[in-house]
Amino acid sequence: MIMKAEASGRQANLLTRSFIDFLAMYGHFAGEDLDDEEGGDFEPAYDEEDETGGRGTGGRKPRDETTPLIPRSQQPPQGDGTPAKAVFLLLKSFVGTGIMFLPKAFENGGLLFSSIVLVAIAAISLLSFLLLVESRQVVPASFGDIGGHLYGPLMRLFVLFSVAVSQVGFVCAYMSFVSTNLEALAHNLFEDAKLYPSYFFVLVQLIVFIPLAMIRNIARLSFTAVVADVFICFGLAYLYYYDIFTIATSGIADVVLFNKKDFALFIGTAVFTFEGIGLIIPISESMKEPEKFPKVLTGVMIGITALFTSLGALSYATFGSETKTVILLNLPQQSHLVQTVQGLYSIAIMLSIPLQLFPAIRIMETCFFTKSGKYNLKVKWQKNTFRVFLLFVCAAIAIWAGDDLDKFVSIIGSVACVPLAFIFPAMFHYKTHPDRKSRIVSVSLLIFGAVTMIYTTSTTAYEWLRK
Repeated sequence: MIMKAEASGRQANLLTRSFIDFLAMYGHFAGEDLDDEEGGDFEPAYDEEDETGGRGTGGRKPRDETTPLIPRSQQPPQGDGTPAKAVFLLLKSFVGTGIMFLPKAFENGGLLFSSIVLVAIAAISLLSFLLLVESRQVVPASFGDIGGHLYGPLMRLFVLFSVAVSQVGFVCAYMSFVSTNLEALAHNLFEDAKLYPSYFFVLVQLIVFIPLAMIRNIARLSFTAVVADVFICFGLAYLYYYDIFTIATSGIADVVLFNKKDFALFIGTAVFTFEGIGLIIPISESMKEPEKFPKVLTGVMIGITALFTSLGALSYATFGSETKTVILLNLPQQSHLVQTVQGLYSIAIMLSIPLQLFPAIRIMETCFFTKSGKYNLKVKWQKNTFRVFLLFVCAAIAIWAGDDLDKFVSIIGSVACVPLAFIFPAMFHYKTHPDRKSRIVSVSLLIFGAVTMIYTTSTTAYEWLRK
């Protein structure tokens, strides 16, 4: 879209350019080259023979230990991004559905405990993100390739597996979130809607997702990204208004400072909430002055931590022990304004799901399919079938999660997000920065991540199975 505008002598709109840039980041999620060559607008993958001095190269320099793991022709362009654009892209990366699960998470943890731990998780996440950026300065490659270069091909597979699982987990949680809202909205608007089972509202979403999953050129999803952001901002603004108004008129509800029974559920959800690590590398490498990225990232993390903590605490203080897994269900269900908020927020998340699923689809397609479908109709439809199958798998998991959505979110945060957010960056930094001080920091973060992953996963699984 941007290239077409410039080719015709018109300057692309700044907002349009920012959203297109954000979508392009998903083509390089976690620094990986996930562009789909079947989309028609992307450059083809590099010719391995070109990199090794084969035919057609004029005898290029062969690969050695100094050769970048990702050829420069495939790396996202660096040098035109401003700090303001980086702030926009980071906010887009971090603010999503996770914030809607925080009020219930605050109930699970307790008001004081949750507030302190959320700030602590944010600080540790920031440290981990910065360690990942520092590691990439030593090994200029993707998230997975850094692991492959430092620890071997198996580590690269572990990283890509965690990325795929986390993205599929996000999609399942999103589908369950939308289903819960659509069911509540339908029951309030249509009497006959009560005849439909809960799983119907998960399956009906596939009518929207299947056509969107067929899109190869991710830039075509720019309109959905714009609409989704507008609706999310509207929903958050109304929730803030309702919480503050209710507390001012009715006082604080029955809250506890620490919930010793379910506090472990909060930790997994908190990690799930800071879901933007996959875009740290592509955003940092897109800046004109990448040395400013740590300061930009720190400012954004402070801002979103204030947003997450205030909304979680306010909503829990408003509804207390009656806080539901999806906070929008606590709002007056007969209010037309609330119904509008539920409808718009559900649409926003539905429009975000194809973006979340894109990295997982491309990672799995590169594993299962060796041929391009650009000129092979059979391969293309095999890939289409696989994408539809994956959507049905996500729908089945969303149906299975059901009323235990808070526990499912915590499990995904513990199993997939903790390794990506804490364990892998610590392991990479340990190898790339061998000085004593850096290694103490890396080992401490690694131990924290491992203990957090084991404890929260086992505790959440136990609570889930016991029920």
